[in-house]
Amino acid sequence: MKFIDIYIFKRLAVITTMVLALLIFIFVIIDFSENSDSFTDRGATMEQIWNDYYLHYIPEMIRLVTPVAVFIACLLVTGQMAERLEIIALKAAGISLYRLAVPYLFFAVICFAVVAFLDGFIVPKSTSQRIEFEREFLMKRSDRIDRNVVYRQESDSTLIVINYFDGREMVGYRVMMYQIHQNRINKTVEASRMNWDTEAGHWILHNGEERIFNNQGIESLRFETRDTTLNLLPRDFARTTSDVYQLTYPEVAEYISSLQRSGAEGIALPQVQFYTRLAYPFSILVITIIGLTVASERRKGGKGVYLGIGLVITVLYLGFMKLLEPFGYSGTIDPVTTAALPHLLFAVVGLFLLIKAKK
Repeated sequence: MKFIDIYIFKRLAVITTMVLALLIFIFVIIDFSENSDSFTDRGATMEQIWNDYYLHYIPEMIRLVTPVAVFIACLLVTGQMAERLEIIALKAAGISLYRLAVPYLFFAVICFAVVAFLDGFIVPKSTSQRIEFEREFLMKRSDRIDRNVVYRQESDSTLIVINYFDGREMVGYRVMMYQIHQNRINKTVEASRMNWDTEAGHWILHNGEERIFNNQGIESLRFETRDTTLNLLPRDFARTTSDVYQLTYPEVAEYISSLQRSGAEGIALPQVQFYTRLAYPFSILVITIIGLTVASERRKGGKGVYLGIGLVITVLYLGFMKLLEPFGYSGTIDPVTTAALPHLLFAVVGLFLLIKAKK
């Protein structure tokens, strides 16, 4: 059986790699044909297109299509063994379908770990650089969430209002800060501009005025520049729908926590995106079980039948994931439930098929 395990594992690895390479190649060809005019019009060189765009897109593509590639590999390897009556011979030798599933699950766990690592620590960096290229050379529609008049709660007693924030330059215009004590405003700070000092790691206020309200009246103090430390970073003022995909797992957790502290609206969106990222690698384990059980029996029509079944299952799986996301974004469904439900449902389907399959 050790020989069979190695044989199955190698076949799965080879076919998965080939399918990955084919899907990525097809994506690059289609994407380039669609965007070549934009690349040319905005002056992007072939070196920039390849190094700054497609090379940084490949890790994301690997993350996205690995479950599909593994599923196709499971169908092809198992279907081929079934057509050659190898599975029947193994069962006759006393090897159950459960035992046969061991190399499949071992391969799936390795792919799970690779995809989780890519998604958690490699893809965010490459995505960030790719988005910078898109902003410069592709006329993408802005994905800003907060556009004008941004409200943030810096602490329990401090409220910040920014009329407009430029995320790329990390500059806020027409800034007002309100300090509240015992349900009364006791200090305000108004500035025409506020920019982030990258080296020092704090904010700098420009052309402002501080007013302190006390029993004696109002004390006013004008200033040209003033360093100030806030519990808010530039990304807290210039949120986009792609923020979560540009941050590593620890950074996303801190990002969501920061948004919750600041009182920002629309917290469900990054939460659903984050939990969906965490749950996505589990699809590899689920479809491996489904692929093994679907293709383990000989069917009339040969490979075309179980490949067709696999295509239907893939469409339903991905479609169900996308169907639930809007309900999670709106808060109708809990973010954790939104991310986990499709995988749990199809895991139950896979286990049911495995139990009902001929052993």
